[in-house]
Amino acid sequence: MGVPVAVVGASGYAGGELLRLLAGHPGMDVVAATAHRNAGQPLTELHPQLASYGDLVLADTTPEVLSAAELVFIALPHGASPPVAAGLPDRVKVVDLGADFRLRDAAAWQRYYGMPHAGSWTYGLPELPGQRGLIAASQRVANTGCYAVAIIAALAPLIDAGLVSPSDVVAVAASGTSGAGRAAKVHLLAAEVISDLSPYKVGCHQHVPEIQQATGARTLSLTPILAPMPRGILASVTALPSSPGVTEQEVRDVLDQAYRDEPFIHVLPAGRQPHTAATLGSNSVHLQAGIDLSSGRVIVTSAIDNLGKGAAGQAVQNANLMLGLTETAGLSINGIAP
Repeated sequence: MGVPVAVVGASGYAGGELLRLLAGHPGMDVVAATAHRNAGQPLTELHPQLASYGDLVLADTTPEVLSAAELVFIALPHGASPPVAAGLPDRVKVVDLGADFRLRDAAAWQRYYGMPHAGSWTYGLPELPGQRGLIAASQRVANTGCYAVAIIAALAPLIDAGLVSPSDVVAVAASGTSGAGRAAKVHLLAAEVISDLSPYKVGCHQHVPEIQQATGARTLSLTPILAPMPRGILASVTALPSSPGVTEQEVRDVLDQAYRDEPFIHVLPAGRQPHTAATLGSNSVHLQAGIDLSSGRVIVTSAIDNLGKGAAGQAVQNANLMLGLTETAGLSINGIAP
C-alpha cells in the first residue's frame, strides 16, 4: 500500500495527467478524485484513457473526502485553491498546481492577477539551487507555471553565473492548447486553432513575475503564442551577455555545470535543437545554447511538455520529495513518439 493521495480538479487536463502518472506510481495510491460540475460522474467518462480507474467516481471537493489523503494535489484555476487548502488539516501535505501561492510579492500578484494575494508557499522547482531541501521539508508547495519552467530552466543558471545581464531578457514561447485548460472557449475550437499561430497576453502574461522571482531577471518581455498542438512548449530565451565576446561554449558550460546531475534537464549535443514532440509524456526539459551572430545576444532554446514538467509531472516530482520517496518515482525521462 502506497501513500494515500487525492486529486482536486480531476476533470481537467492537468488533473487527468496527474491521475495517469499516479496510476503507475510505485509509492502513491489515489484514494479520492474530486471535481465541481462533474461530481458524481465516472472518471472514465471524462478521461477514457484512464481505464485502470474504471470504478472511480468523481466526488465533491469537501474536507471530509480529502482528509483520507496524506497529500492532496490541487489542480484548479488561479483563485480557486485557497479555500480548498484552508479546509485541509495541517497534517495533510499539499501541492498546488495553480498560481495562488507562487509569488512572494503581493503587489506583483495584484498587478498581474487582479485579485487578493493569498500568501506564498515554498516554490516547487527542485532544480533551482537550494530549493530541493526546502521542498522536502515543506507541508505546502506551489507548483511552477508551465511557461515559467521552460524559461527559468534556460535562464536561471546564466544569471546566477553572471554570464548574462538580468536586464533586457526577452522570451518568445509557443504553447499547446491544453495550457488554457479544458473549459469550452471559442478561440480554442479546432476550427479556430488549426493552421493558425496567435499571440496572446502580450506584455502582461502572469508568469512574468514568477520567472523574475525565480531567476533574478529585472526586466523580462514575454510573448506567448498559441500553437496548433494539444500539448508542449517551445521557448526561445535571449539575453545580453554581461561582457562582450561570450561564446556558445561558455553558455553550454554553464548549463552543463548547472544540470549535470539533474535527471530531468538535458542539455542537447551541439547543433541539435529542442523539439516539443521529443518531450511529450515526459518530465524532461531539453535545452540548447547559442549566440546570435548579429546582436551577440545569448540564446537558449527550451522544450517541455506543458502537462508534464509544466504541470502534473512537476507536481509528482515535488510530492516525491515531500513524502521522502525517490524523486524520479513514477516519472519518465523519455518522451513518446511519434
